[in-house]
Order: sequence, then structure tokens, then C-alpha cells
Amino acid sequence: MARPIKCRRVCHFPEILEFSPTGDVNGEPVILTIDEFETIRLIDKEGLSQQECGTQLGVGRTTAQKIYETARKKIADALVLGLSLIHI
Repeated sequence: MARPIKCRRVCHFPEILEFSPTGDVNGEPVILTIDEFETIRLIDKEGLSQQECGTQLGVGRTTAQKIYETARKKIADALVLGLSLIHI
């Protein structure tokens, strides 16, 4: 049986909920969860370490690292493949 997901603290809800390339968009949009958005914001924009990000979110460093890796993969897919990026 899997461990239950911990509640995560999010300080900033995204103001813009969708990012889309101009022109024709082929394929399903990439969905970025709120905790993935917050992890990207904390590490890439605010310059926090993964440890500090995990503390801010209320999770461990390894969990923050996994969320960060998943978020970066999704953002890379959206950019490289020309897909819409949606925050939920």
C-alpha cells in the first residue's frame, strides 16, 4: 500500500493559468500541478535550494527533487513539442 500524499504549502497561486504557443497547437496540453508550479517558482525564480524548497512546501528534500524533475520534464515537453501548458 502506498504512503498517503502529504499536504503541501503553496504561497503563490499562479495568476496566469495557461501558457500557449502562437499558431497551431497540436496534441494534448501539458498539465502542471500547483505543487510543480510552486517548486519551479521557488527553485528557479526565487533561487532556493531543494532543501529550502522542501521546507517551504512542507515535504522532504527528495520529494521536492522529484516534484522539480517532473515539472522540468513537463515544461521541456511543452516548449520542445509546442504544446500548451496548463496549471491546475
